[in-house]
Amino acid sequence: MVNIPRLDLNLYTEGDGEQRKQFSDDIGKAFNETGFVTITNHGLDKQLIDKLYEDVKALFALPDAVKLKYEDPELAGQRGYTGKQKETAKGFTAPDLKEFWQIGQTVTDDPQLKAEYPDNLIVDELPTFNETTFQVYKKLEWIGQHLLRAIAVYLNLPENYFDDKVHNGNSILRTLHYFPIADPDALPDDAVRAGAHEDINLITLLIGASADGLEVLTRHNTWFPVKAHGEDLVVNVGDMLQRLTNNELKSTTHRVVNPPRELMGNSRYSVPFFLHPKAAMDLTCLPQCIDKDHPKQYEDITAGEYLDERLREIGLKK
Repeated sequence: MVNIPRLDLNLYTEGDGEQRKQFSDDIGKAFNETGFVTITNHGLDKQLIDKLYEDVKALFALPDAVKLKYEDPELAGQRGYTGKQKETAKGFTAPDLKEFWQIGQTVTDDPQLKAEYPDNLIVDELPTFNETTFQVYKKLEWIGQHLLRAIAVYLNLPENYFDDKVHNGNSILRTLHYFPIADPDALPDDAVRAGAHEDINLITLLIGASADGLEVLTRHNTWFPVKAHGEDLVVNVGDMLQRLTNNELKSTTHRVVNPPRELMGNSRYSVPFFLHPKAAMDLTCLPQCIDKDHPKQYEDITAGEYLDERLREIGLKK
């Protein structure tokens, strides 16, 4: 059995003390064992999710010449469009079979920090895309903050430990298109939609997907398909949280596999939200996660330094 529980966020945000503690215990246990949960009653309504996917499909249906207007190599894939097969999972030679668009933080209360972030690119051809993705970004940021509060309680930290670190954090909403493959025989042997990898950030919140394909690597070194119910979110631990907790919480390897050959001509869309802290956050392993049986595993580093290192590894930053 793989422990990927379905948890009700309302039990944490609106529940009594016992319900809140149970939620913290459940998410902590799952993040310790598999690094994945699914979340229901999160406050992101079906109408907004449907509009998001409608706009995402319209974006990637634009001609390549139009999309390429919004690709700027100097942004290292952190804003706007990144073209097909530009990102390669660490350890792979063939790039992933995808293209994507990234939306970042909108800072309104800190002029100095605002100057550190590049502006989001506005899609002139699809004005509702910008409005919809901004709404979704803010909703997921709120959900992620509350999940981190539950995790802080599990780790015996103050409940608001992460609040000031993720407020105006360098979080990214990524809209993904795994494009159709007309000739599967022409692909390199290791070409997949998304090669096996771990996420960089604290936690990732995934708003479903238009098709199956997401798989997690179990402790028994087997691949297990992760499926969400309806509008549930799939949430997983990223490497920053794993470093901070000295491996107590697991950043589990996952991938997106190619569909059966007869379905290779179909698109797949998904929208993950990568919840990042501010660049200055110290990722030094927490003292309570270190003992004689669990010696410190990582050198001290800030979130900004670690992000820069990882973007270079996957080919988005030179």
